[in-house]
Amino acid sequence: MTPLTTRVRGGFWLPILVLAVPWGQELIDQLVFGGQWNLPMEPGGSFLGVLTAPFSHAGFAHLVSNSLWFLPLSWLVLLQGRRDYLAVWLGVYLMAIPVWLFWPYGSHGLSGVVYGLLGYLLLVGWLEKRVGSLLLSVFALLSYGALLPSLLPFLSPPGVSWIGHLSGFAGGVLAAFAVHKEST
Repeated sequence: MTPLTTRVRGGFWLPILVLAVPWGQELIDQLVFGGQWNLPMEPGGSFLGVLTAPFSHAGFAHLVSNSLWFLPLSWLVLLQGRRDYLAVWLGVYLMAIPVWLFWPYGSHGLSGVVYGLLGYLLLVGWLEKRVGSLLLSVFALLSYGALLPSLLPFLSPPGVSWIGHLSGFAGGVLAAFAVHKEST
């Protein structure tokens, strides 16, 4: 078995297991709490909100939308390795802290992680300068580049946390730099 095959097989279930958490939360929220049990990251709220925000959504439409981006981007990052995947999550959480501390609005959902995964994928190929990683970055840009306008406040739809997207993207970029630095 090739190293790539091992990584693909070993990482396939990880994003699905991660995704089970927000789906379970949303099911409980809708069935038991009538859609009122959200776990957002709120200004002045508990630090726990930073940790729970990616797993809380404003209904099934929000969750489905994030899930459709989250799974393929997760699998693409996992082609680089589990360490890289963990680095993206840590980067996203790290960059969410200033938003929690200083941004006047709350937010929640996996979209920050989605943008973190995308930020990582767009940068890692250019840092590593390996054919496989470069192809991964180009593929991510061509396949998911349409998400990039939502990083800007004037191009983001009303009610969508562009700052959550931007901080998540910055977390992914930070992860790409950290992983690259560690491997050189």
